[in-house]
Amino acid sequence: MSGFNQERLMKLILAPVVSEKSTLVADRHRQYVFRVSQDATKPEIKAAVELMFKTQVQSVQVANVKGKKKRFGRYEGRRRNWKKAYVCLAPGQEINFATEIK
Repeated sequence: MSGFNQERLMKLILAPVVSEKSTLVADRHRQYVFRVSQDATKPEIKAAVELMFKTQVQSVQVANVKGKKKRFGRYEGRRRNWKKAYVCLAPGQEINFATEIK
Protein backbone atom coordinates (compact mmCIF):
# COMPACT_ATOMS: atom_id res chain seq x y z
CA MET A 1 0.00 0.00 0.00
CA SER A 2 3.00 2.27 0.18
CA GLY A 3 3.23 4.86 -2.56
CA PHE A 4 -0.51 5.50 -2.71
CA ASN A 5 -2.41 8.37 -1.16
CA GLN A 6 -4.76 6.84 1.45
CA GLU A 7 -7.32 9.61 0.99
CA ARG A 8 -7.54 8.83 -2.74
CA LEU A 9 -7.76 5.09 -2.07
CA MET A 10 -10.78 5.60 0.19
CA LYS A 11 -12.60 7.43 -2.62
CA LEU A 12 -11.79 4.96 -5.44
CA ILE A 13 -14.30 2.24 -4.56
CA LEU A 14 -17.78 3.68 -4.99
CA ALA A 15 -20.05 0.71 -4.27
CA PRO A 16 -20.32 -3.07 -4.51
CA VAL A 17 -22.26 -4.32 -7.53
CA VAL A 18 -25.06 -6.61 -6.37
CA SER A 19 -26.58 -8.64 -9.21
CA GLU A 20 -27.18 -12.26 -10.17
CA LYS A 21 -23.95 -12.33 -12.16
CA SER A 22 -21.85 -10.82 -9.37
CA THR A 23 -23.16 -13.27 -6.74
CA LEU A 24 -22.54 -16.19 -9.13
CA VAL A 25 -18.96 -15.00 -9.73
CA ALA A 26 -18.42 -14.54 -5.98
CA ASP A 27 -19.57 -18.10 -5.23
CA ARG A 28 -17.58 -19.80 -7.97
CA HIS A 29 -14.35 -17.82 -8.23
CA ARG A 30 -13.98 -15.86 -4.95
CA GLN A 31 -14.34 -12.64 -6.98
CA TYR A 32 -16.16 -9.55 -5.78
CA VAL A 33 -17.46 -6.85 -8.12
CA PHE A 34 -17.14 -3.16 -7.28
CA ARG A 35 -18.12 0.03 -9.02
CA VAL A 36 -14.95 2.12 -9.10
CA SER A 37 -13.87 5.59 -10.16
CA GLN A 38 -13.29 6.14 -13.88
CA ASP A 39 -9.60 6.99 -13.44
CA ALA A 40 -8.78 4.10 -11.07
CA THR A 41 -5.93 1.77 -12.02
CA LYS A 42 -5.52 -1.92 -11.14
CA PRO A 43 -2.76 -1.38 -8.53
CA GLU A 44 -4.81 1.39 -6.89
CA ILE A 45 -7.93 -0.80 -6.76
CA LYS A 46 -5.91 -3.64 -5.23
CA ALA A 47 -4.47 -1.33 -2.57
CA ALA A 48 -7.89 0.21 -1.85
CA VAL A 49 -9.59 -3.17 -1.31
CA GLU A 50 -6.75 -4.39 0.92
CA LEU A 51 -6.94 -1.15 2.94
CA MET A 52 -10.73 -1.02 3.32
CA PHE A 53 -11.53 -4.70 3.90
CA LYS A 54 -8.25 -5.94 5.46
CA THR A 55 -7.91 -8.82 2.98
CA GLN A 56 -5.28 -10.11 0.55
CA VAL A 57 -6.07 -9.49 -3.13
CA GLN A 58 -4.76 -11.97 -5.68
CA SER A 59 -5.73 -10.15 -8.90
CA VAL A 60 -7.90 -7.38 -10.33
CA GLN A 61 -9.73 -7.30 -13.66
CA VAL A 62 -11.34 -4.12 -14.93
CA ALA A 63 -14.23 -3.50 -17.36
CA ASN A 64 -15.50 -0.22 -18.75
CA VAL A 65 -19.31 -0.31 -18.99
CA LYS A 66 -20.89 1.89 -21.67
CA GLY A 67 -23.91 3.94 -20.63
CA LYS A 68 -27.25 2.95 -22.15
CA LYS A 69 -29.13 5.18 -24.58
CA LYS A 70 -32.44 6.32 -23.13
CA ARG A 71 -35.42 8.23 -24.52
CA PHE A 72 -37.94 10.42 -22.79
CA GLY A 73 -40.57 11.32 -25.36
CA ARG A 74 -38.78 13.00 -28.21
CA TYR A 75 -35.62 13.67 -26.20
CA GLU A 76 -32.70 11.29 -26.37
CA GLY A 77 -30.04 10.94 -23.77
CA ARG A 78 -27.40 8.62 -22.40
CA ARG A 79 -26.54 7.30 -19.01
CA ARG A 80 -22.98 7.77 -17.82
CA ASN A 81 -20.20 5.35 -18.65
CA TRP A 82 -18.79 3.64 -15.56
CA LYS A 83 -16.03 1.26 -14.58
CA LYS A 84 -16.30 -1.97 -12.64
CA ALA A 85 -13.58 -4.06 -11.09
CA TYR A 86 -13.59 -7.82 -10.52
CA VAL A 87 -11.41 -8.38 -7.45
CA CYS A 88 -10.15 -11.95 -6.88
CA LEU A 89 -9.19 -12.64 -3.28
CA ALA A 90 -6.45 -14.95 -2.09
CA PRO A 91 -7.49 -18.43 -0.88
CA GLY A 92 -9.13 -18.32 2.55
CA GLN A 93 -10.02 -14.63 2.28
CA GLU A 94 -13.60 -13.34 2.31
CA ILE A 95 -15.53 -10.07 2.30
CA ASN A 96 -18.84 -10.07 4.16
CA PHE A 97 -21.06 -7.10 3.28
CA ALA A 98 -23.86 -8.23 5.61
CA THR A 99 -21.98 -7.67 8.88
CA GLU A 100 -23.59 -5.34 11.38
CA ILE A 101 -21.94 -2.05 12.17
CA LYS A 102 -22.24 -1.17 15.85
